[in-house]
Amino acid sequence: MDNKSIIRLLKQTCSLMELHGENDFKIKSYNNAIFNLEREKGELSGMNAAEMAKINGVGKSIATAIDEINQTGSFSTLEKYLQETPAGVIELLSLKGIGAKKIRQLWKDLEIESSEDLLKAIEEGKLAKLKGFGEKTQNNLKEAILFKQKHSGKLLYAEAEPFVNALKSNIQKQFPDIQISESGTFRRKVEIIEELLFVIASEQEAQVKTYLSQIEELEYNQKQSGPFTWRGQLKETETPVRFRFTTKDNYYKDLFISTGSGAHIYHEVKEQKSLADLVRESEHVASEEEIYQLAGLKFIEPELREGQFEFDTTKMQQRAILIETGDLKGILHNHCTYSDGKHSLEEMATYCKELGYEYLGITDHSKSSFYYANGLYENRVKEQQEEIDELNKKLAPFKIFKGIECDILPDGSLDYDNDTLASFDFIVASIHSAMSMDVEKATLRLLKAIENPFTTILGHMTGRLLLQRDGYPVDHKTIIDACAKNNVVIEINSHPRRLDIDWRWIDYALSMGVKLSINPDAHAKEGYHDMVYGVHVGRKGGLTKEMNLNSMSLPDIEKHFTNKKEKALNVAV
Repeated sequence: MDNKSIIRLLKQTCSLMELHGENDFKIKSYNNAIFNLEREKGELSGMNAAEMAKINGVGKSIATAIDEINQTGSFSTLEKYLQETPAGVIELLSLKGIGAKKIRQLWKDLEIESSEDLLKAIEEGKLAKLKGFGEKTQNNLKEAILFKQKHSGKLLYAEAEPFVNALKSNIQKQFPDIQISESGTFRRKVEIIEELLFVIASEQEAQVKTYLSQIEELEYNQKQSGPFTWRGQLKETETPVRFRFTTKDNYYKDLFISTGSGAHIYHEVKEQKSLADLVRESEHVASEEEIYQLAGLKFIEPELREGQFEFDTTKMQQRAILIETGDLKGILHNHCTYSDGKHSLEEMATYCKELGYEYLGITDHSKSSFYYANGLYENRVKEQQEEIDELNKKLAPFKIFKGIECDILPDGSLDYDNDTLASFDFIVASIHSAMSMDVEKATLRLLKAIENPFTTILGHMTGRLLLQRDGYPVDHKTIIDACAKNNVVIEINSHPRRLDIDWRWIDYALSMGVKLSINPDAHAKEGYHDMVYGVHVGRKGGLTKEMNLNSMSLPDIEKHFTNKKEKALNVAV
């Protein structure tokens, strides 16, 4: 198990300790150990108990627990708490805005053992009897429960990907002559997947269905299935799974129809007929390319089939070649151990170089985030920049750019004075705190940051965390217009839980001449590989390498940063 997975189990144990009223000293010991383990560079899976006990704040008992996790995937203390806790109460621990101590109150005082019990108690006014459960707390809890219910069974694209790949691979191994493809929203690379859909053509349909019903990860739903459809769900996540069976002659027709959104396949293309009409009228098509040829159109990539701009001839000519991962020349917006990253600056830079990139932008957190992300005060900014100078001599021609993820403060100003801002090569401006805002306040806050001449890139525009929290509301059009006016690049944050800016606004950004930047927001070396999800988002919006900042070569992006800063210095003077 990796460090993150081990720490997740320790955090769960700590929450369960609070839930069961364990003494504060024991809970504090776990929290202290977790704090230090999150900053541990070594792999815990490769250490024995004696080695782990030497880590600051860990001690013998927690080291023994981690050793047990390494051997078995869990440990006895955690299993004991899990056995003593109703499953519904454990589920309550995942709700946003409520801690273990308050859940203990609900459990012990009101006998609430599930989110359904809690929602009913809120609606009946029972929580008002408990200390600390005012109207605001109750409203927040209700919103959290409804949010979770609304997104039950849904997966992030990145979470769905391993399931899809494994299912497809296993079926193909079992039935080598089968034609099978993922379809629906997953094939279009939509950020949240509500159903895993596959299209299958096979002469062994009955045997394939029998095999599907025997796959351990799947639960068959016979009642909802039919002659041409196998329905079920992933047992682990309760995500609906559907296999659509067809003949080999109709395979590409059914794949096409099940891939595109309604707005795409029913778009009128020829003689008052839609693409769907043309498909249904054709006796046989040998490929999806042939379907578009029937409509007099060039092939449209699956991720573009949203009914957004893909039928606009002018735009499609401008965006004929969509961006690919191979077009990325460098990685911007990354964190190292100077703030809340897992790996050192040199480790992050060396791995970036090993992956074949020309440059790295290091952007640790700024000073306002010191308490929750170890943000950099001015003295540590200077220290990091001196190390960058030394590493650039060592790693040349590879280059580390001096950046910062600078907090946008509640009034819209940036987190440093102009002299400090001027010491960086580029600045990613982002909101991390005071996020309860209406659309007017959020938009004005962002506008002020965008208008700061030192802002190079606007980071994760809405602050959303997919399937965890909605972002703060913003007027996207106004923000994009301001970025165009002030020559500010908009980030496509590639972290699978962010994917922010939303792809639905990329077309407008490109139309306004705004460049995008595909950034992983990596807090560890492995985070670089999230860039692929940003590429998916960019392609959905029609992004080309010419309009992507970090597709620039090292000399070109150096020139871009230099010109931006020179203009900022002239304004600042």
